[in-house]
Amino acid sequence: MSTVEPQYNHCVEVDKVFGRTRFGLMSNQVWHDDPKRLLFVLARYKFVSRMMAGKKSVLEIGCADAFGTRLVRQTVPNVTATDIDPLFIEDCLSRERDSAWPVTYKVHDMVAGAFGERFDGVYALDVFEHIPADVEHQFIRNAKESLADDGILIIGSPSLESQQYASEGSKEGHVNCKSGDDMRQTFRQHFDNVLLFSMNDEIVHTGFEKMAHYLFAVCIGKKS
Repeated sequence: MSTVEPQYNHCVEVDKVFGRTRFGLMSNQVWHDDPKRLLFVLARYKFVSRMMAGKKSVLEIGCADAFGTRLVRQTVPNVTATDIDPLFIEDCLSRERDSAWPVTYKVHDMVAGAFGERFDGVYALDVFEHIPADVEHQFIRNAKESLADDGILIIGSPSLESQQYASEGSKEGHVNCKSGDDMRQTFRQHFDNVLLFSMNDEIVHTGFEKMAHYLFAVCIGKKS
């Protein structure tokens, strides 16, 4: 098997060595139901990868099928991805064989306790909105305890204002979406600096927060 233009034979070589990459459980469902959402998800991971560039070790909280985690692994040599659901971790491990971008996968519940190891960076995308408000500070404290003193925490979550436009499937399990001001104040109780970014579709910006579909809180300077 050979391509007409020889430069594309690398595609054939990768296929022979690594086979065809499979979607994970969640990315497969998204690709089936709403393909454009994969673009938005990958853009969120790209933002994290840029913010974490230069870090030696990073922890992901709530990786699900970790389809976008590889983008972070491109800029960070040691990535540990965790999820509360063993089914997702099993799915990740089943697709990890012979990966050119190895990631460590673990089952872990950040509400129940810190990870037990400290990382240069910790991030959670589309997780915080699933954490009930009465345990949100417990979640943040445990994430902070898993972070080195000079580390960075990034939380990405749909905004409160976006929920009136979200589909029923998208909103399912969302019990703690916040406005920009509320998110900033929540994390300022634990960090000296909280930088808030807005996101609409795949575009990250510093525009009017109440018109943002998605919010990033970049947290620096752990408070004791």
